[in-house]
Amino acid sequence: MTKIKIKVGDTVKVIAGDHKGDQGKVVSVDLKKSRAIVEGTNMVSKHQKPSAQNPQGGIIKKESPIHISNLSLLDPKSGEATRVGYEVRGDKKVRFSKKSNEVI
Repeated sequence: MTKIKIKVGDTVKVIAGDHKGDQGKVVSVDLKKSRAIVEGTNMVSKHQKPSAQNPQGGIIKKESPIHISNLSLLDPKSGEATRVGYEVRGDKKVRFSKKSNEVI
């Protein structure tokens, strides 16, 4: 299992693949598969059988997971894609943007 530097709630940009350039908030992260679900990107059509929650059934659109390597965190200051670093500031370990040196 690898160290993942993207967490739930981060704003990320898709840097590779069919949805390159899309931005969104991370909804969930799967550590075992190294994948994340980003709000509004990588939409797929899923055939849904009628159920108690959805009595109509039919085709629904939902987000599909994207591999972590295809995502880049957005810098909180400039809004550009940045790499993430870790360091101890004071007595806490913090994540920081390598572009602006700003704590995330």
